[in-house]
Amino acid sequence: MNSRSASSSGLLPLPLPGTPSSSWRLYRARVSAFLRDPNTSVVVAFWLFGLINNILYVLLLTAAQDLVGPSIPKALVLLADVMPSFLTKLVAPYFIHLVPYSIRILVFVALSSGGMLLVALTPNTQSVGLKMVGVIIASLSSGGGELSFLGLTHYYGVSSLAAWGSGTGAAGLIGAGLYVLMTDWLGMSVKNSLLISALMPGIMLLSFFVILPRDRIKQNTIKGYEPLPGLDRDGSAERDIEPSAASSALLPEPGPSSVTAYHHTTSSPLDKSSFWTNLRRAKSLFWPYMLPLLLVYVAEYTINQGVAPTLLFPLEQSPFSEYRSFYPFYGFLYQLGVFISRSSTPWIRIHHLYFPSLLQVGNLVLLTLHALLNFIPSVYLIFLVIFWEGLLGGAVYVNTFAEIMDNVAVEDREFSLGATSVSDSGGICIAGFIGMAMEVWLCDWQVQRGRDYCRRVEVS
Repeated sequence: MNSRSASSSGLLPLPLPGTPSSSWRLYRARVSAFLRDPNTSVVVAFWLFGLINNILYVLLLTAAQDLVGPSIPKALVLLADVMPSFLTKLVAPYFIHLVPYSIRILVFVALSSGGMLLVALTPNTQSVGLKMVGVIIASLSSGGGELSFLGLTHYYGVSSLAAWGSGTGAAGLIGAGLYVLMTDWLGMSVKNSLLISALMPGIMLLSFFVILPRDRIKQNTIKGYEPLPGLDRDGSAERDIEPSAASSALLPEPGPSSVTAYHHTTSSPLDKSSFWTNLRRAKSLFWPYMLPLLLVYVAEYTINQGVAPTLLFPLEQSPFSEYRSFYPFYGFLYQLGVFISRSSTPWIRIHHLYFPSLLQVGNLVLLTLHALLNFIPSVYLIFLVIFWEGLLGGAVYVNTFAEIMDNVAVEDREFSLGATSVSDSGGICIAGFIGMAMEVWLCDWQVQRGRDYCRRVEVS
């Protein structure tokens, strides 16, 4: 018999039904205490940050076919959705910390909602370029939000990173699924679907100003390093745990180890010496972290935007009634895989990041060859490959940042987390240019050989 008590295991000690203490009032009180726990608030807040920061990005990509029509490559939406984000993440780490997090949140919400409203309210008779302006505005918010929230995990420990990763994965699943639900199953128009989506960034305000314990954020108040509340100045209160074990935990062990972040405020980032120091830091991140993340994103977004629109089968051999339905469903399966793998770090860790990156390149080769040669006999096998693609992409993303949490020195960690995020946007930008040419080439190849399915897509 295991004598370990519920309290020592970290579980909520609820009474058994039928015992004298099993009143509804006691249950409610104990659940309420659990919800008020700061660690619970951190996990919930960062999960919502990841969800809301990424969900509009996913919605716009899922809606790409409806925004630009069948004759324009879907990679155009990808480029408009990621290029501003990429440029933001490329330059902002060197100065964005001068802006308080509270101001950043307000700006991100305004940009996200404003961009979605512009996309939704632009009539179909207007230029596609005007819709792309709205996509660009929303993209600026997504890029600034990602590097800001990744940097913010520095103050809240490994539980915040795990929650962020799970939230970003959920954004893909919920975003793609929600668009399919609204447009295909509920029969809503694209305009109304996007108008509803424009309300979602408001949740970010609730997460930051209500849910998140903001007392842990200290901005430019103390020079050098200052322990967060609850941690002895000499660090003796911190539990003796392995970094790899800590970064794998969704919920940290009770005690000070969950708040072992430090605030580093040495010289101003406008100082030339600080700039070159950050540049050297970025160079040291390239081979172990940035390159495998870049590779996996080049491969998977070339699949998603350049190859997937041509992975079409006769309708009688598929579960769909129209060719338009293939593309958003592929996006849903991909995001399902991403969600599962981005939520997996508490149980599964990948330390060799190049291995899954190269497997993703293999997926790109396989699906491109099928688009050319048509040798995969069933669309359901394509479904499995797309799902596997999502698993690999999500795993590389979240494990890259977990490895940084494990291996990068505390004083470099906040910058490293934000700077490395430029790799995913850089990879997506490269994939966007490749995908624009690839979709047109693959579709023309198929039409010349009697498979004109890519010409039969009718947008809603």
